[in-house]
Amino acid sequence: MDGDAVTVAHHGAIPEAMPPDGFGSRALDPESRAWLERLSGTGPARDAALSELHGLLVGAARFALSRSVTQLSREGFDDLAVQAADDALVSILARLDDFRGDSRFTTWAWKFAFYEASVAVRKRRWLGREIPVEDDGWDAVAREASPGRQVEQMELLAALRLAVAEALTPHQRSVFVALALNQVPVDVLAERLGTTRGALYKTLHEARNRLRAALAAQGLGPDS
Repeated sequence: MDGDAVTVAHHGAIPEAMPPDGFGSRALDPESRAWLERLSGTGPARDAALSELHGLLVGAARFALSRSVTQLSREGFDDLAVQAADDALVSILARLDDFRGDSRFTTWAWKFAFYEASVAVRKRRWLGREIPVEDDGWDAVAREASPGRQVEQMELLAALRLAVAEALTPHQRSVFVALALNQVPVDVLAERLGTTRGALYKTLHEARNRLRAALAAQGLGPDS
């Protein structure tokens, strides 16, 4: 437990896109500029662009999934790829104004498909699995203590465990235990709790700040 002890082991409808603010002034390649113009427009041209982009995203998702998914039926594989492409398309439309032309638009869009494919895989792996209980995580961390500093690290671990129980709110404790202690993927936890990744990261950040303060008050941790 060297370093910061608080980090412990540690399809819905497509929304209408708003025209990107000032994209005409960006130094974009012709193909990328055409994508932005079509996706920011209306009518049949936009519908065609959405369909074309979704097809590209399905291909990207299939490629990403082929490298990490095994023992899945062709139908299940295709469903997972379409799900990832659907989610990627929604994210892209919400972030059109973030595209700065550092790469081609299609390269930028593929990254969304790759990310959503990895999220889909993590969620699939957790289907039917319960979130680990708190003691499981603490036991795993204890087993990783370095032999040469075992006494020191076990004392720090005991102090951290007490701080988690006493310094955190129930919600902060459950989020910290799941994400930092038991390594539950944040998108899996967000789905189970009906919240967002951003909200969970905010809660985790607040929990770690409280824990650092609690350890520092005892002369422990990096703030001591």
